[in-house]
Amino acid sequence: MMSPASMTEDFIATDEPVHGLQRLVARFGGHAYDPHRHETYAVGHTLWGAQAFRYRGSDRISVRDECMVIHPDEVHDGHAGVPEGFSYRMLYIEPWLVCRALGRDRLLPFVPEVVERDAALAALIDDAFADFPYPMELLQADAFISDVAAHLARRSDDAGLQRVAALPVDEVAVARSFLTEEFDRQVTSCDLERITGLDRFELSRAFRRLIGTSPHRYLVGRRLAHARSRMAAGEGLAEAAAASGFADQSHMTRHFRARFGITPGRFATLASASQA
Repeated sequence: MMSPASMTEDFIATDEPVHGLQRLVARFGGHAYDPHRHETYAVGHTLWGAQAFRYRGSDRISVRDECMVIHPDEVHDGHAGVPEGFSYRMLYIEPWLVCRALGRDRLLPFVPEVVERDAALAALIDDAFADFPYPMELLQADAFISDVAAHLARRSDDAGLQRVAALPVDEVAVARSFLTEEFDRQVTSCDLERITGLDRFELSRAFRRLIGTSPHRYLVGRRLAHARSRMAAGEGLAEAAAASGFADQSHMTRHFRARFGITPGRFATLASASQA
């Protein structure tokens, strides 16, 4: 396990998303992230130090061996809570996979205790990093999602366990797949109405209840994931923006900071440090 003695520089290391799942390991000595929100669950394990952040109106802190569960679309930030900083592992999980793992007629589980000493969840997270940064095998990813979904349901406030058979589950899945495939072009509400047969407002409401965010934020998330992968591989910011469907580098930067809490330039520097 990494320790303060073996890590002196801030860094971020990620892998390529596999089946709606992405892993990240990072170290920070001070300020880490500005306020931001992701369209995924963020499930993490603090390895050492103390990770402080503001979440749902309260100051929280996760220390060594504690776990975090951040719900999709909830604003949070991040900084070191002790002088030596902190290191952590985080997995980002597409909410629709959690729904599917629990049963296709369930809403997203909400875990009220964002930080908890949870040995079972820590073991699941650490096992998912056993081969990092080598890609996860699909069977491993599916097993992890199944186990974590069941764990989130057990720790939830029960809101996510209510049945929602009346929601257009299949139509939302069609819209999600379309946005995933067409992320690098302009997509309109008319496009989604045409492929789903739903009114744009009905689709937007159902999408948020089942996916955890709006269709537009989901689309932007796909663009950002693509841009981040290209930057991690060493591509320039302007080139990554152009290849990912953004109007220009400035357009990407605004969305990147809102999604990840850091600028693309800082991410590229941190990603480079992880490979040094």
